[in-house]
Amino acid sequence: MKTVAMVLFPQFLLLDMAGPMEVFSIANRYLPPEQHYELITLGTDHGQLRASNGVSVTADLHIDQADGHYDLLLVPGGPQAYNDNPALLLEWLKGAVTRAGQYGSICTGAFVLGFAGLLDGYRVTTHWHYTERLIKAFPGTHVETDQIFVHDRNLITSGGVTAGIDLALSVVAADHGKKVAQDVAKVLLVVMKRQGGQAQFSPLMASVGPQETPVTRVQNHMLEHLEQAFSIDSMASLASMSPRHFARVFAREVNMTPMEFLQGARIDRARSLLETSELPLKTVAYKSGFGSVRHMRFLFNEKLGLTPAQYREQFS
Repeated sequence: MKTVAMVLFPQFLLLDMAGPMEVFSIANRYLPPEQHYELITLGTDHGQLRASNGVSVTADLHIDQADGHYDLLLVPGGPQAYNDNPALLLEWLKGAVTRAGQYGSICTGAFVLGFAGLLDGYRVTTHWHYTERLIKAFPGTHVETDQIFVHDRNLITSGGVTAGIDLALSVVAADHGKKVAQDVAKVLLVVMKRQGGQAQFSPLMASVGPQETPVTRVQNHMLEHLEQAFSIDSMASLASMSPRHFARVFAREVNMTPMEFLQGARIDRARSLLETSELPLKTVAYKSGFGSVRHMRFLFNEKLGLTPAQYREQFS
């Protein structure tokens, strides 16, 4: 029997807890009793803990009482995960992971592990909306921005919310084989392996700054004329700069190259058209500036892991 413990704190995300725990619970239906998962919740507060959606949960044990071995110790996300982590929780985690076979996080729970100093030197991920914040907060960590979950040695982390289900299914598959994990996935009406990664949910284009600068003027011009051809020379001309100087200034202000911004903007425009219209793929490609369906398909596969047709089917 393996023990899975979930650490709960005020304002934790309920689905981050319930999704993975449900996977392990359903897996028990397909396993002999001696191979069942034992599920335990550990709370930072005595009594009830209110989740971010207002639902109250009472943990099985307070962390002061939790000094045993856990095969898997998980931390969910939530507003407190990246805003206010009590020293008591962080100190407890440092000792608890030494008694755990594996430890990990769901969604923004990665920040809790980071503040406890448990991410340095590891490959990790979190919800796409918070990857840049995680990168800046913990420079000693390699953040995978497009993965649904990442397993690195004894640490396993997942992207946002429902990605905790993917994480748990991968653990079940590793423990008991793919067939058991597939059976659990069928009960939950989810797939064992998603098409594409988190990039299909997040915008690829960097936001345009609110203040007018030569760079933001070029960005806005590109967004208004995506169907036109652009080069570094033509962009630099719009900014009244030399190509080399423009490329340096753009990269410094936007944290990506001009061509990366343009490519991301075109993919995002195509995604919007695929989600909200029934335009033929050829028209979508033209209006987004790809020039051909073939080029659009290549970039969709490269950046999103989906073809335009698959994207439309999944998101429209």
